[in-house]
Amino acid sequence: MTRLTRPIYNALVLAALVALSFSLLVYVLYALNLLGFPYDYDQGEGFEVHDTVLFSRLQLPYRDTEVYPFYASNYPPLFHIMAAPFVWLFGPAYWYGRLLGFLASLAAAAAIAGAVYVEGGRRKSIAALSALAFLSSNFVYHIGPLFRQHIMMVAFETLAIVMLSRAFPRRERRGIAIALLLLIGAGYTKQLAAISAVAAIAWMFLRGPLRALRWTIGFALAGGAIFAALNLASDGQWWLQAIIANVNDFDRQQAFGLFILWFKLHGFLLIPACLMLVYETYCDRLSVYSLWFAATALLGGIASGTWGAGDSYFVTSVAALCILSGIFLSRILGGALKLPRRLRFLSSSPLCAASLVLIPLLYLGYARATLKLPTDGRFQGIAELLGVESNVRENFYDSATFLVGGYAQIGYFLTEDDREAGDRIVALIEATEGSVLSEEAGFTMAAGRDVVTNPTQLRNLDLAGRYNGDQLVVMIDGQEFALVILRALFYPPAVLEAIDRAYLHRETIHMNGFDYLILYPRERDES
Repeated sequence: MTRLTRPIYNALVLAALVALSFSLLVYVLYALNLLGFPYDYDQGEGFEVHDTVLFSRLQLPYRDTEVYPFYASNYPPLFHIMAAPFVWLFGPAYWYGRLLGFLASLAAAAAIAGAVYVEGGRRKSIAALSALAFLSSNFVYHIGPLFRQHIMMVAFETLAIVMLSRAFPRRERRGIAIALLLLIGAGYTKQLAAISAVAAIAWMFLRGPLRALRWTIGFALAGGAIFAALNLASDGQWWLQAIIANVNDFDRQQAFGLFILWFKLHGFLLIPACLMLVYETYCDRLSVYSLWFAATALLGGIASGTWGAGDSYFVTSVAALCILSGIFLSRILGGALKLPRRLRFLSSSPLCAASLVLIPLLYLGYARATLKLPTDGRFQGIAELLGVESNVRENFYDSATFLVGGYAQIGYFLTEDDREAGDRIVALIEATEGSVLSEEAGFTMAAGRDVVTNPTQLRNLDLAGRYNGDQLVVMIDGQEFALVILRALFYPPAVLEAIDRAYLHRETIHMNGFDYLILYPRERDES
């Protein structure tokens, strides 16, 4: 850097750090807001809590859905096992799972910073910007502080890939073993981690086929042993509930829309990440980061079009693109790219000077592209300064909007009205006797009632042709549930038809931006 360019570069980097730190501030406040909320924010969180409660009792959630309480989980066990000790101390609650998710996102960001720092020539500013860019992603923001297992999977994947990138070329057996154990952990946190495992194994075979074969055999035996143990312990329900029931319908329009949104939000860093991939393909050796990025972007993106999936399926690719782009931009700054003779003009002084301005501008552009914030209260003046108005709720701005199918309609801050609405639903349950059929588990758990069914799992099994549901329909027709609480109508058609025959909608309670329908048994002459 020259005396003229250094202050310009430093000023722009500082501006980028401030802009992305503001996104981090919003993210932290969002996480704190959710930690104090005792009910479902994202649909399905309550069932994650219930799975954790079952594991805390040393019980498996992979069960026969044809018998009362008609409940089964379709998620692997590790995240719930990690949260289970909290149940012993605090009982069923949302805050500790949300805290674990938030901390997992910070761990993934730290791993990204470490990878960029080591591989990019020890440039602290770019390493910090890369980590902040990950946390600024709208996709990461959505799922980070939820009681969901996805971000923990991403943390395990990121830590594994970063460790493997150093350990395998150096033949560090301990490092390789830990990296592969982390990949197994990722897979038994959520099945989607299989994509990262395939990318990692493919890269190992490129670098050392015989060594890769030995490690892959051990990896497969360890993972297979856990799989067999779960299937045996659940009398085959693990295979049915976690594997068969996860083969869902595919919506090409949803996948295409999410691909476009992924590029729109992350394009400022996606382009340098792709350039790094091209550079390694033609001018250097392919790194595990390049294969990981290509595999998770393509296959994860395609998987985002399945029913029940969404923008979260791109989060692993966001971690990969933050690492790749950070390494690429760091090496440009350090003049460390090994260009062929015909392209060496790209490292000329004028172009290097231009890169000093362009690189921090890319991060500034990324910060604007991924902007989201409340537009009222303490943030009203900032929103006015930035020239943004609420566009997804009456008091929240999200640069992605809620227009793309599969993009989670969350991210806004909860209010006291939302808590009071949840308390009101619980009070209605407490005023009744007997079981309650609720599409979200948090209400029945808070009222001390059984968690009956998991509607999305019943739907998945029904679509796979593996669900009968006769006993549940008989109970509904017999009005054996004191209340029915619906939100998204995710139950199989036969169950919804039975509810319509036997129950009548009498009240609607608005919470978290959604309408909760409260249904009471019909009078016999009405039905």
